[in-house]
Amino acid sequence: MSQETLPATSSGRPRVAALDVLRGFALCGILLANVKPIAHMGGTAPAAPGGDPSLLGLFVDQRFFPIFSLLFGVGFSLLLESARRQVPRPRVLLLRRLLVLVAIGLAHMFLLWRGDILTIYAVVGLVVLLPSTWLPRWAVAGLAAVLIVTPLILGSNGVPLVPGLFLLGSALTRYGVIDRMEHAVRGPAVLFVLFVAGAVPAVWLQIGTEGSAGFNLWFSLAGLLTAGAYVCGLLLLLRTPLRPVLQKVFAPLGRMALTNYLTATVLVLLATLVLGGSPDEWSSGTVVLIAAAVIVPQWVVSTLWLRRFRQGPLEWLWRWATWARRPALHRTP
Repeated sequence: MSQETLPATSSGRPRVAALDVLRGFALCGILLANVKPIAHMGGTAPAAPGGDPSLLGLFVDQRFFPIFSLLFGVGFSLLLESARRQVPRPRVLLLRRLLVLVAIGLAHMFLLWRGDILTIYAVVGLVVLLPSTWLPRWAVAGLAAVLIVTPLILGSNGVPLVPGLFLLGSALTRYGVIDRMEHAVRGPAVLFVLFVAGAVPAVWLQIGTEGSAGFNLWFSLAGLLTAGAYVCGLLLLLRTPLRPVLQKVFAPLGRMALTNYLTATVLVLLATLVLGGSPDEWSSGTVVLIAAAVIVPQWVVSTLWLRRFRQGPLEWLWRWATWARRPALHRTP
């Protein structure tokens, strides 16, 4: 299905199918990484010294949040483009959207899980993304590079990388990369090779420096490079006959990302009560099974829901609060 034939978003902009697929893919990876932290009933799982040496530690941890953060910046700038065409003060609309996300994140944090990322995303959006809309795109791109490289040099990972990734997503949108993404092949192919070439030694050094002072640098770098390889690899697969399958599997999850992210917390907590015992004793296989037990029903519900409705329930409420008017929910026949 081409970009032109996809249903429009509620802001009137045609959907970019690749973004829905990437968002759904990232959501699955984030759930895998979050199962144990969520299972600690509102806390965060104690990390093993030097990180998790399992396959999840090498291919999941810190590999998917960069994708989700990048996509947040992309979505923010796409919404700004739409808002500029429809309202006289588009930044007020974006401010309202971020403030609502703060409220959602705080509710999630205090009611369910202290490891919530939505509050951090909203605050960084208010402090970094919103002010960046007054900057030229070259300045946004340059600032993104600085804010990504600096945490790496300082040996930081996770949240410190979020501002730079947000701005990178915004810059890619403002330079038109996202609009060309559906049809690009050469660019993703070259980048995929480069990311893999960088990720392999970075992962090897991550393993080799486990428990040492240099671990955080290689852990962060390996995470970013692996995330880049995942994104470019998935974009290439979307240019193959596998595209319909990938859209069917990941797009429904991605289109209801907020609803699925929040309900996943509830489902993992319920699974924890059923399984009992300490999450620290769970094997990687158990974590994968729990994630699958969450993702599969979410995919079924998302697929069925989107056949009848334009958006997920929480996405619809968030859109309503953002635009200060009730959007259509039901699909027109």
